[in-house]
Amino acid sequence: MTRDPPGAMPHILPPMPELPEVEVLRRSLRRHLVGQRIEAVDIRDSRLREPLDEALFRAELPGRTILELARRAKYLLIALDGDRTLVVHLGMSGRLTVSSASAPAEPHEHLMIRLASGKRLKLRDPRRFGLALLLPTSEMRGDRHFRHLGLEPLEDEFDGAALRRVATGRRGPVKTFLMDARAVAGVGNIYASEALHRAAIHPQRSVARISAQRWNDLAEAVREVLQDAIRAGGTTLNDFADGQGRGGYFQVSLAVYDRAGEECGRCGGTIRRRVMAGRSTYYCPGCQR
Repeated sequence: MTRDPPGAMPHILPPMPELPEVEVLRRSLRRHLVGQRIEAVDIRDSRLREPLDEALFRAELPGRTILELARRAKYLLIALDGDRTLVVHLGMSGRLTVSSASAPAEPHEHLMIRLASGKRLKLRDPRRFGLALLLPTSEMRGDRHFRHLGLEPLEDEFDGAALRRVATGRRGPVKTFLMDARAVAGVGNIYASEALHRAAIHPQRSVARISAQRWNDLAEAVREVLQDAIRAGGTTLNDFADGQGRGGYFQVSLAVYDRAGEECGRCGGTIRRRVMAGRSTYYCPGCQR
């Protein structure tokens, strides 16, 4: 696989976990967490994108029972009894894993939650772009982290008509549109590139110049690529791992992302890379026009 040379374009942002990775994490953690009572909390380093509220976590978390795990966009939602939800975002390098009580603390381990089962749920994040916060469940929809979020691409309501409706009045590139969480929640750089290739749409095409049928094609492609990635355990390019520390393998199925200079598997053209909004964008000029 052809990759960007070391040290090239230092302003380009590295891949971070997207919707499929968070969904894989949710599914892998669910059987270990649902029904478990929280016994204790240990905050080893509160420095995350938003500092951990040590006093709140220690006062509110012990004694609560985990009811369910859900996901909104790239946020993992751990619902607790008593109208509380623990919200986790992995940022660029975060890992949320379950380990035995005897496992030693790891470097960059920020938060440890001890469960009645004797296991520990721990959040480690070397780059500290992630977050963990405790919110009232009944007020989450209006919280500043969630109130702006757009269409959820795995919901039944996500289709070409919904995409076209959200794009009304916009004129920017379709790839930027897909990555805008106010329009579509949870689709980042990797899956936007892959979905546009599947739909045979150039990433720089204006949303004002996409027909109704092409919106249908794109909605279907977004849904398919996300579902394929979830079945493959997500994409592990840098730091992602599921709740048991296992990486995904969807990267072996990527059609264009990180394949600049290689042959397009659909039309035989040469995959290209260009920078859009500080992100590496991969596409095939032969079949994405």
